[in-house]
Amino acid sequence: MIDFSILFEDGEALVIDKPAGLPLDRPRAGGVSLEDYLDELRFGFQRPPVPVHRLDRDTSGCLLLARNPKALKRFNAAFEARSVTKVYLGVVQGALGAAEGTIDLALSKISSEAEGWRMIAAKKGKPARTHWKVLSENNGLSLVEFRPETGRTHQIRVHALTGLGHALVGDPIYGDGTGAARTLLHARAIEVPRDGKPPVAAESPIPEDFQDLGFTL
Repeated sequence: MIDFSILFEDGEALVIDKPAGLPLDRPRAGGVSLEDYLDELRFGFQRPPVPVHRLDRDTSGCLLLARNPKALKRFNAAFEARSVTKVYLGVVQGALGAAEGTIDLALSKISSEAEGWRMIAAKKGKPARTHWKVLSENNGLSLVEFRPETGRTHQIRVHALTGLGHALVGDPIYGDGTGAARTLLHARAIEVPRDGKPPVAAESPIPEDFQDLGFTL
């Protein structure tokens, strides 16, 4: 049974409120993934919906799915054109020295046998830009709104560490993995423009683990 909310639905799109801990693809070690729900998410349509973009296993919130190949093509084009508005919330360690700003740090993938792969800031990497704003502070933590222009792998996580100097709470790769049971990153809202139609627009409520740290909106 589907145990998450549907935030938007029409003939072309679904936006689900993806729970933290649910991977999009089936893990090599087995276990539940979004793939297990796609047939149920047809809701009478001929085809199961297809995720248009990626969210990490730990990341909760708005995930856009296309209900047919034509919609998938149009949504992919909107992402490539950077016309999609994406809003994330993240809890970072420490207080920041400014209220808002923009991080321009190109990103590149590195890997080693000992540590596996990760993304790093690198001049010869792919361009990545993230706008950010502090929303509130509590007990030495900061709730930050992130608006990425690009969609690089782990972009917000690396930009938080390298651009802001503070990793996301709970991040085991770019931080020390403490302070939360997961990396505290939440896809708060998404808006995708459509020619001749209202945009696909959805907003996800702030998660309980954010609220447990004293952050509400």
